[in-house]
Parts: sequence; C-alpha cells; structure tokens
Amino acid sequence: MSVDEVKRRDRLGSVIAFARRTLPELRRDAETIEPVDAPKGPRLLQVLKPLRWTRIPAASGEDFKPPKVAVRLARSFGLFVGLPTALIAFYLFAIASDQYVVEARFAVRGEVEPVGDVRLNEYSGLIQKNNSQDTYIVREFIRSKPMLESAQAALNVAGMFTRREADFWARYSGETPVEELLKYWRKHVTSQIDLISGIITLKVRAFTPDDSLAIAKHVVARSEALVNQISARAQEDMIRHSREEVEKAGERLKRAHMALNAFRNRWGIIDPIKSAEATFTTLLSLRKDKIKLENDLQVLRSSSLDEKSRSIQAIVANVAAIDHQMKVLQDSIASEGVAVDAPNAAKALLEFEKLQIERTIAERLNESAILILERARIAASKQHVYLATFVPPTVPHFAAMPERGHDLFTAFFCLFMGWGCIKLLVAGIKDHNL
Repeated sequence: MSVDEVKRRDRLGSVIAFARRTLPELRRDAETIEPVDAPKGPRLLQVLKPLRWTRIPAASGEDFKPPKVAVRLARSFGLFVGLPTALIAFYLFAIASDQYVVEARFAVRGEVEPVGDVRLNEYSGLIQKNNSQDTYIVREFIRSKPMLESAQAALNVAGMFTRREADFWARYSGETPVEELLKYWRKHVTSQIDLISGIITLKVRAFTPDDSLAIAKHVVARSEALVNQISARAQEDMIRHSREEVEKAGERLKRAHMALNAFRNRWGIIDPIKSAEATFTTLLSLRKDKIKLENDLQVLRSSSLDEKSRSIQAIVANVAAIDHQMKVLQDSIASEGVAVDAPNAAKALLEFEKLQIERTIAERLNESAILILERARIAASKQHVYLATFVPPTVPHFAAMPERGHDLFTAFFCLFMGWGCIKLLVAGIKDHNL
C-alpha cells in the first residue's frame, strides 16, 4: 500500500469520526425544539429539510412572533422604566412651576496693621487667623434659625414659599413648626465656600423673581451686620484688655506710693539714703576730730604734764564724748551687737529699697500699659473686618430651575440602571437554581 493511500484512509477516518460526534449533537439539539415543516424556500433549505430546523424568521418565511422572554422584558421595561419616566416628564413639562435663582458672591475681608508691640501683635495674629473662621461663621449663620426668623419677620418667607404659582410638589407644606420651615429654607437658600479663595457663593430659589431678590438682599444685609458685629467685638476686646491692664498697673502704682508714704510716717524720714549719707558724713567728721584730739593728747603727755592737769582732762573728756557720739551714730546706721528689733538705718534702707523697687516697677508697668492702650485704640481703628460683596444680587430674567431636560435624563438613567441591575440579579438567581 502506497503512502498516498494511507494518507487518504487516515483523512477519511477522521472525517467519519467527526461526523459520528457531530450528527448526534445536531439531532439532539433539533429534537429539543418544536420541529416545523419547512415550506418551500431556497434550495439550501430543501437540502437541509431532513434536519427539520426550527422557526427562523428570515428562513421560514412565516410571520415573526417574538419569544415570550422578549415580551416579558418589554413589559417589565415599560412598567418600571417607561411609565415612571413618562410620569416624570409629564410633571416636569406640564405641572412643575418655574423657580428663579438669584446668586450673590461675597468674601469676609480684614485689614490688620502692625502696631510694633508684642502683645498687640498677638491680638493682630488672632484677627488674621479668624478671617477664615469668620467665613465659616457667616455660612453657618445663613443656614441658622436666627437668620430664618429674621427673614420671616421682615419678608414673611413662609408666604413666599406657599404662593399660588408653586406646584404641589415644590411648594412649602405650610406646617406650623419652625423646624419644618428651616428644612425647607436650607434647601432653597444655600451657601458654598471656595476653600482656596474663601469666597462665599449664595444661591436663593423662589417662585417669583422679586421674592428671590428680596430674600438674597436680606441674607446679604444680615450677614454684613453679623460681620460688622464680629469686627466691633474684636476691637472692643482689644481695647478692653488694654484698659484692664492700665487699671491693674494703676492700682499697683497706687499701692506702691501708699506703702512708701506709710514707711516715711513710721520711720520719720523722707529719704533714708540721704539721711544715712548725712550720718556717715557726721561720723567721718567726728573721727577726724577724735584723731586731732588724740594727737593733741599725745603731745601734752609727751611734754611731761601731769595726767590730772586741766588740759589733759579736757582732751580726754572730749575724746570720750566723741566716742559716745560715734557709738550712737554707728548704732543708728547698723545694729551689730544690739537687739534685732532695734530701728537702724540699715533696716530702713532695706525696706526703703524694696519699696523703691516696687514703685519703679509699678511706674514702668503703668507707662507701658498706657502706651499699649493708646496703640490699641489706633490699631482698633485700622483693624476692621468687613463683608466685601463683589457680585450683588440682581433680578433674574428667566427660570433656572427646574432643569427639565437634565432632570428627565437623570431620572430615566437611574430607572434604567436600577431595572437592569434587578433583572440581572433575578436572572442570576434563576440560573443558579437551575
């Protein structure tokens, strides 16, 4: 047997094996579907007629009948997506009332001037740091209950939000508790802060242009009043602290003067230092006189005079008197060897120096406090926090809300995605059960 015959035999064997594997699968697949008679059609279908193919719209020539799965999908899509979308479209384009939006932009600004004093510079730093904090204060104040109460008292915002022009879904329900009105207020009066620039963007929604403009102007005016109040409070705090320091320093200086006056009345001297200097000068003079008398006494004794002579006795008496005077003066200056409680110049000087130091410190503190108070007054006039409104509220000429096309597309997309996720989840559960 040649090589070609062997190759042909192997090729034929592989074809026969493939046919044996394939034909049962085709037959089994054909038996699982309801067979139909193949009508007259193309020659290819007549050739494949023994396989009894199922309904194929393009091949069978019969009227197309969609499968039950497609019908169920269409019904489910129409019920859960199409119908809600149609209702939303009807509300948006036929019922929803126009809402006018007024926008305003402002920022909290502050001017801080250096005043050249450490303590005042600390207050200036607090004012600079609080500028960003004041921005958040204004934003929270716009959302707060006091702002709503102020607007209600001035404008009757509850009546504005329940106008006849508003539809049933968008208008305020008119419930009595102010908390419900506050929730509605926070939805229609919003404020956002740009973290980089600190600019506050205010948006007000109402059912008429005049209502939106009136509410926006009132909010801006109340916010500006709040910022001015914060600025005045900061200035008053700075001056108040400085004034308190001046009062404390004045009281301390007053106590120092009263203590010094009590010391002078108790000791009977005006200036112990000058009194001690005078006593010391007198003591030096007495020492000189004593030295002179001792020299004279030495001369007289060397001249062989009798000790009982009048001249020697007089000099000796003078020396003894000078010694006594010197002893008294020394005891008045320092009390070494004398009772501790005995008054002397050393104790007087020690107490006087303490009082003198306290008075000097009190005077310096008082002068510094007065200087700080004057600088604080100047700084307070320059340090001012204010509200800079660079985009004032204006009358809107068209209704910016609701965004009908955008809202309708968003609703359709959300419904479609929800419906698709649910259908996939249900199909997965069924497939898992099978």
